[in-house]
Amino acid sequence: MKLNHIIKNIVNLTSVVFVLTTSCNSYDNKANSETVKSVDYTSKVYPQLDTENSRWFFFSSASRPFGMVNLSPDNQIGGAWGSGYRYKTDTIKGFSHIHAWQMSGVSVMPVTISDTNQKSVYTDFYSKFSHETEKIKPGYHSVKLDRYQIISELTSTKRVGFHQYTFPKNKEKAVLFNLNTMLGPCENIDGKLNLNNKNELSGSVVMKPTHRRPKPLTVYFKVILNSDIIGIKKDDETENYLVNLKGDKEEILMKVGISYTSIENAKNNIEQELPHWDFNQVVEESKTEWNDLLGRIEVAGGTEKDQRRFYTDLWHALQGRRIINDANGAYPDNTTNEFKIGQLPLDENGIPKFNHFNSDSFWGAQWTLNTLWGLVYPEIMEDFAHSLMQYYKDGGIIPRGPSGGNYTYVMTGASSTPFLVTAIQKGIIKEDLEGVYKALKKNHMLGGIMGRSGYEHNTNLGGGLKYYINQNYVPYPIPEGEFGGHQDGASLTMEYAYQDWTLAQLAKKINHQEDYEYFMNRSKNYQNVYDKESGWMRPKDVDGKWLHPFDPYKVKVGFIESNATQSTWFVPHDLIGLAKLMGGEVAAVTKLNHQFVNAEKLNFTSGNSHAQELHPEYRRIPVNYGNQPSIQTAFVFHQLNRPDLTQYWSRRVVNKAFSGLSPASGYNGDEDQGLMGSLSVLMKIGLFQMNGGTEENPEYQIGSPIFNKITIHLNPDYYKGDKFVIKAENNNTNNVFVKKAMFNEQGITKMAIKHTDIVNGGELNLEMTNQPNK
Repeated sequence: MKLNHIIKNIVNLTSVVFVLTTSCNSYDNKANSETVKSVDYTSKVYPQLDTENSRWFFFSSASRPFGMVNLSPDNQIGGAWGSGYRYKTDTIKGFSHIHAWQMSGVSVMPVTISDTNQKSVYTDFYSKFSHETEKIKPGYHSVKLDRYQIISELTSTKRVGFHQYTFPKNKEKAVLFNLNTMLGPCENIDGKLNLNNKNELSGSVVMKPTHRRPKPLTVYFKVILNSDIIGIKKDDETENYLVNLKGDKEEILMKVGISYTSIENAKNNIEQELPHWDFNQVVEESKTEWNDLLGRIEVAGGTEKDQRRFYTDLWHALQGRRIINDANGAYPDNTTNEFKIGQLPLDENGIPKFNHFNSDSFWGAQWTLNTLWGLVYPEIMEDFAHSLMQYYKDGGIIPRGPSGGNYTYVMTGASSTPFLVTAIQKGIIKEDLEGVYKALKKNHMLGGIMGRSGYEHNTNLGGGLKYYINQNYVPYPIPEGEFGGHQDGASLTMEYAYQDWTLAQLAKKINHQEDYEYFMNRSKNYQNVYDKESGWMRPKDVDGKWLHPFDPYKVKVGFIESNATQSTWFVPHDLIGLAKLMGGEVAAVTKLNHQFVNAEKLNFTSGNSHAQELHPEYRRIPVNYGNQPSIQTAFVFHQLNRPDLTQYWSRRVVNKAFSGLSPASGYNGDEDQGLMGSLSVLMKIGLFQMNGGTEENPEYQIGSPIFNKITIHLNPDYYKGDKFVIKAENNNTNNVFVKKAMFNEQGITKMAIKHTDIVNGGELNLEMTNQPNK
C-alpha cells in the first residue's frame, strides 16, 4: 500500500475517525514517527525567507504539502512576479486561496462596517498590518488587520481553507469577497457568489488565460460559516460581494472548500476533509503532516541558523506544485479542444491512487527534485510520475509544466524525461515501462514537446528540433523567425543532447538496442556547438557559421537565461568528453576553477533576485547559482577526478549563496517551486547526481556535508533499509575536505556511492580535514 494512504501519528483516540476520513493523499511518514514525537521541525522553518523578492507562488503559510489550497495574505496582487506576500509592503489586500503556477483565485477580506465606510468598503477595504503582531509557521498564519482590529488566523486541509476571525466587540461584522480582480498572474472574472442558506454560500471564479496558460479555468467554491448570514450584496461597480454576519459571536469561523470541477465536489472536499469546527485541531494536524515530512531528514551539528535554514530549504522542496484533483479523484482536463472532467483511478477504499498536479517546469529538476524526492520522498515522485502519464493519456503529450489541467510549454526541451527515467532506475516506477518509454520517445521526435521553445501553443518551430535531427545542432537564430520564448540554439542543442542520453538509458534497460544507439548518437550533438578556438560553447547559424562578434559573457545570446561561460558546462552526461574538447581534464579543471574564483567576487549569483540578472554588474558572472543552467558546476570537478575542488567550492557556494536567513535574500533569484530549496538541501548533506540519477543503479557523488550527522529515514514501502546515516568526523567550517571515506566499514575510493547501497541502509563515515585530498 502506498505510504500516503497510511495513517500515522494520530494525536488522540477521539480524532481517529476524523483522520481516517480526511487524510487521503497526505504524505505521512511512518518511517519517522518516533522522531516526530520529540522534535518540532516546523519551529525551525523560517517562512519569511526571501519574501522581499517574492513571486505569486513562492510564499506559503497556511498550506499543506502540495495542497490545492494555499491560503495566505496578499499585499501585492498584480503580476506573476513581485506579487503575493511581499515582506516590505505594509498593506494587506486580501486572503486568497490559490497561489499556483499561472493560477489564482478566491480572495476574501474580513471587515467591520461603520457609517463612514458603508458605501466605500467595496473599493476601499485594504488594511495596514505589522510584522510585530504576525505569526507564521507551516500550516498557520495569524495577522492583525490594524484598520479593523480583526485578528485573522488561517489554516487549511489539502482542499479547504479554514479561517478564524476575532472581531472587536460591538462592531458590525462582514466578509468581502473580491472575486473580480487582477490577482497575481491572471485576472479573475465572472465571479459569482450565491446564498444557499443561512450559513452557506457557493460560487465560482474564472481565471482568464495568460500568455503561459492559454485556456481559461474555473474554480468553484463552497463557503460554510459558524455564524448566520444576515445579508449579501453585490456592488455593481466593483462586482465585489459583501456578506454581512450576525453579531452574536466574537469569533467567526469560515470554511472555504475549492474545486476545479464543480461546486458539488467543493462541498464534498469539505465533507471529506473538514467535517468539524475545531480550528486548533487542524493547525495541529497540519503541523504533524509537515513534521512527518521534514523529519525524514535529521541533522545534527552546525549552528542553529544552519539548521533553521536547512529545514526552511526542505520545506520549500515540498511545496509549490499544487494538487488539482478533488478528494474523489475528479480533475480538470484542459489538454484537448474541449474542457472535460477527468477521473483518476481509485483504490478499493475509493481513494485516488495518485494525485494530479499543477506544476512549473521540471527544467533543472535533474539536479534537484530528481535526487531529493527519489531518495527521501519516493512516494511523492511516484505521484508526480503517474500524474505526468495521466496528461499523456488525456492529451497525447507528457508535459514539462502543466497549469490548469493544460499544457503551458514552459521553458524548453523534454525536462520530464530525466524525471521519469530516474523514477524507473530507482525502482519507484515498475509497471508499463514500454508505455512510459513510448510516451517519452514521442516528446523527443518531431511533433513532440522538444520542438517547442517556450509557450509555443500553436506551433513547434521555435525549438529547432528538425535542425537538431538533420544537422546535429540547433541554429541561432532559428531561420523561420521568432515563435517561442527561448530560441537559444546553443543551449537547446546541449539540453536536447543530455535528455537524449537519459532516454537512451531507458531504451537500453528495456532492450531497445537500435533506439539506444540512435539516442546515444544524438547525445553527442553538444560537440557541434563547442568552438575550440574560443574555448566555449558558441551559437552558430543555419549555415554553420559561428556567431560573430562573440562575447562569452554576454547573457541570453544563444543561451537560455545564461551566458556561454555558465552554460558551457551543461554536459552532465559526458563531462569527460567535454574535457577532451578543452584539451584534457587538467585544462578543464583549471578553466572552471578560474570561473569559480571570479564568481565568488559576486557571491556566486547574479544579484539577489531574478530581476537583477540582466544588470551590468551581475550579468557577466561566470557561474550563477541564482538560476538553473549552472547549478551543477561545483560537482563538475568531481567528474573530472578532482573531488577536493567539489568539496571546496560546494562549501563556498553554500556559505555565500544558501546560508542567509532573512526576508532580504535566500535563493538569489529563481526558486521555481522547490528546485533551489532541493539544491540547497543536497549540497548541505553532501549528495548529488550529475546526470540526474538516470543511469542503471544511479550513482550519488559525495560532496562536503555541513552537518556532523545526517540521518535519512528511508520509506519502507519502497526501500529495504531503515535509514542511511552520514557522519562527518572533525567537521567544521575549515575542515571542508574529505580525507577518508568508509561505507559500512568498507573503504570508498571514488567518492561516490550507488543507489542500492544507500537504500539498503547503512552508514557513510567521512573523516574531514582542512587539507585537500587530490
